[in-house]
Amino acid sequence: MRRYLLLLCCCCLPFLLHAQTRTVSVPKEQPPYLQYPIVPSFPLTLPDGHVITKNDLRKNVKTIVFVFSVDCDHCKHLTEEMLKNIDKFKKTQILMVTPFQPEQMKVYYNNYNIKNYPNIIMASEPTRQIMYFYNLHYFPGLFIYDKKQQFVKGFEGTVKLEQLQEYLN
Repeated sequence: MRRYLLLLCCCCLPFLLHAQTRTVSVPKEQPPYLQYPIVPSFPLTLPDGHVITKNDLRKNVKTIVFVFSVDCDHCKHLTEEMLKNIDKFKKTQILMVTPFQPEQMKVYYNNYNIKNYPNIIMASEPTRQIMYFYNLHYFPGLFIYDKKQQFVKGFEGTVKLEQLQEYLN
């Protein structure tokens, strides 16, 4: 009888141990922009040195947050395309944010004459919080918000203007 009991314990032991070591899959945490689907409120430095937050943006207007690098060819190309087609964005405010220093941003700002486009705000956010907020790995990053500043759609890397327009109309 003892042999059968011992045999039974030996047979059941692997199953009991396996049950104790079973791992539970934890869902991957969402990036902050999906956890907090509103326009981020980081302090942003304008080319003239003034600091703004999302509270300084126009209300009841769709917003594109365009995160760019001052030395990214894709960002430069997209900037040129947007400026050529600025009429398609006349009902949208474009917040162009770079994680680079304000001095580097000013060169980009002047090169593209951004001051001539009233619906574009260019700013620097050199603490790079914007990169972490959007979990951005590639430039450019474009994030569309509705009139109530609620997140609609995000793009990372190269994007066509037609794709942006689908979410702005």
